[in-house]
Amino acid sequence: MSAELSQKQIGQRISILRKRKGLSQHDLARNINISRPSLAQIELGNRGVDVLELQRLSVALNFSLDIFMSEDFDSGQEVEEKTEAEPLKEEERISVPILQINKFKNVLLYILEKCAGKPNVGETVLYKLLYFSDFNFYELYEEHLTGSTYRKLPFGPVPQKLDVIINQMITDGKLKRIKTLYFNKSQTRYIPLAKPDLKVINGAEKEVIDKVLDQMGDWPAATISDYSHRDIPWLASKEGEVISYNLAFYREVPYSVRVYDEAENAD
Repeated sequence: MSAELSQKQIGQRISILRKRKGLSQHDLARNINISRPSLAQIELGNRGVDVLELQRLSVALNFSLDIFMSEDFDSGQEVEEKTEAEPLKEEERISVPILQINKFKNVLLYILEKCAGKPNVGETVLYKLLYFSDFNFYELYEEHLTGSTYRKLPFGPVPQKLDVIINQMITDGKLKRIKTLYFNKSQTRYIPLAKPDLKVINGAEKEVIDKVLDQMGDWPAATISDYSHRDIPWLASKEGEVISYNLAFYREVPYSVRVYDEAENAD
C-alpha cells in the first residue's frame, strides 16, 4: 500500500538507503546532479524532492518507487548492503580540518582588534565568536577558515589547542592576558598588542567574520552560550567529542547562513 509521506519521512528513507549502499553524501549528490548541501537538507526533511530527482535517486540507490513509498518500507525491502569503504572515508576526510596556526592567530587578532575593548568579550564570548566564524564560513564555502577543531564541553564549543596558541602569542608579545570583573564575576580577557596580518585573511573570510561580530559581538556570555547550545552542530554532538563541520549543513533558520533552494540545481 502506498503512503502519503512527509518531507521528513522521505529524507529519512533516502538517508537509510544511502548509508546501506555505503555512499557518502558527496558521492550521491554528484550522482543525481545536486549539491551536497542540498542532499543534506533533503535528508533532514527541510527540502522537497521533485519527480525527476526521485527517479534519479531510485536508480542511484537501486530501489523501487512503489516500495519506497509504501507503509511497510524497510521491513521487507532487499537492499545491497556491501560496504564501500572508500566513499565513507572520503566524506570523513572532507570534514577533518587541519589547523592553520598562522591563519588562526591572525583571525584571533582581527576579532580582538574589533572587540577587545567591549566589556562583554571575555574567554567565553571569544570562543563562540571563533566557533561561529569557522562554522559559518564552512557552511557557506565548504572550506575551512582556520582549520581549528572544536570540542563539545559543558559551557560551549571550545577551540582545541587555544591555550597553547595564546601562550605562544603572549610570549611573542602579541597578546596580553588580564583578569577583570564583569557583573561581579571573574573574567579572563585578552588585549591585542599586535595588528593582524590582513594579507592572510581574504575578502570572503573577513566578510564572514564581520557578520558574526556584527550579530554577536555585543552579546553577553550567557546569551551567546545559550545561542551556541541550540546550534545543530552542538546539539548533534556527544559531550566531549569533536564537533563535525559537516553538521553545519543541517542547520535551520536562524543559524543557517546559506540559502538552500532550487537555485542550487540550476547550471
